[in-house]
Amino acid sequence: MTIHQSPEAFGYEAFLAAHQRKEVLRFIACGSVDDGKSTLIGRLLHDTKQIFDDQISALQRDSRKHGTQGAEMDLALLVDGLQAEREQGITIDVAYRFFSTEKRSFIVADTPGHEQYTRNMATGASTADLAVILVDARQGLTRQTRRHALLVSMLGIRRVALAINKMDLVGWSQTRFEEILSGFDAFTRNLGFADVRAIPLSAKNGDNVVLPGTAATWYTGGTLLAYLETVAVHEEALAAPFRMAVQWVNRPDSEFRGYSGRIASGRVRPGDSVTVAPNGRTSTVARIYTADGDLDEAGEDQSVTLVLADQVDASRGNVIAASDRPMQVSDRLDVRLFWASESPLAPGAALLAKIGTVTTNATVTAIRTRIDPETGRPGPAEQLAANDIADVTLTLDRAVAFDPYAENRETGGLILIDRETTDTAALGLVQAVQAGGTGGQAPAPRATGKGGFLARLKGLFGG
Repeated sequence: MTIHQSPEAFGYEAFLAAHQRKEVLRFIACGSVDDGKSTLIGRLLHDTKQIFDDQISALQRDSRKHGTQGAEMDLALLVDGLQAEREQGITIDVAYRFFSTEKRSFIVADTPGHEQYTRNMATGASTADLAVILVDARQGLTRQTRRHALLVSMLGIRRVALAINKMDLVGWSQTRFEEILSGFDAFTRNLGFADVRAIPLSAKNGDNVVLPGTAATWYTGGTLLAYLETVAVHEEALAAPFRMAVQWVNRPDSEFRGYSGRIASGRVRPGDSVTVAPNGRTSTVARIYTADGDLDEAGEDQSVTLVLADQVDASRGNVIAASDRPMQVSDRLDVRLFWASESPLAPGAALLAKIGTVTTNATVTAIRTRIDPETGRPGPAEQLAANDIADVTLTLDRAVAFDPYAENRETGGLILIDRETTDTAALGLVQAVQAGGTGGQAPAPRATGKGGFLARLKGLFGG
């Protein structure tokens, strides 16, 4: 007779509860071709014991067939999964990998280094909290290094780990390390990074990735993993004003009406005054409801149902926001676009724009400038090709609520969708209200009842 242990004996519930409480860090690895991005991610997975025995066996077999490390395992193959990537030895598509330590869970995106895959790199960076920018210690800062630093700054990433890789090939030279760091600091001085941590390492050998190396006795700054486990990444989102896009109206019976969604930024408590954008209706939070019971407070990245004190008109596509820091509302937007479609974009093009939970028709009114991705300087453009970055003006068929992307990445980002193919055509960062549009802050609520009606009549007739 086979005796099976109960789930309690294995401690599954405690294990799952511990992982659910962990903070999640999303980061990208970017840099020039052959700087070792895929190898670095493979090293993180390998040295944190995230790879099963059968995966190790498959990796050893694939390394003999596709690897570039001779008789050794090629850890890059853990990430480069496409056949074309293995044959060419490059990263083409964004590859996401997940791993966890006792302190945090991680979602890492391995992004392409080639210029023709800018759109893929932008996709990976758009949801990242931090960027790991790799530099080959032999090559130093390249055009692609500077380009990726500029791109991640455009996409609102404020924390960077400068991973100076292949230090073993330059004899772990402190002078070389400091030269590269000095050049990077000079280039990024005006890019708005809040924190840059430089780490000398060898992804191939594992020095200073997960475990500390012993060759660079002059370096005492800790490993890459130690930095990833401790860096503060959600401070801006928690300090930002409260925003929650309504996903759906939760109404199981006539006694309950709640508005469900994920909190994009800030915190909310019962009693807080909130405004429904873009219509401008105001109310007070009565309850914060969850499946596990009511909360006294909820914050960024939590999914909750808000019950308001008043019966307000709110539905999917609206945003519930802090009344003392209202959102902007407009039907014309200045947007920085990362154009991804193979079809060129010209003024007059009609697409769908998805911002938050609302999808609306959008027309490209003008292409104001194309941005040089290496210098950030603007120049004229009549149309956009795949991987171009440009500042454009969009006209929407209705007013939407938003924040400038520089102030709030969650409520200032949008995507453009091809109306015929439904493919994602562009990633957009809202810059400001376009002059001449229906712009400004969320409109004040309309007066209701006899007093409000009489007030409007007096206004019309000068009473």
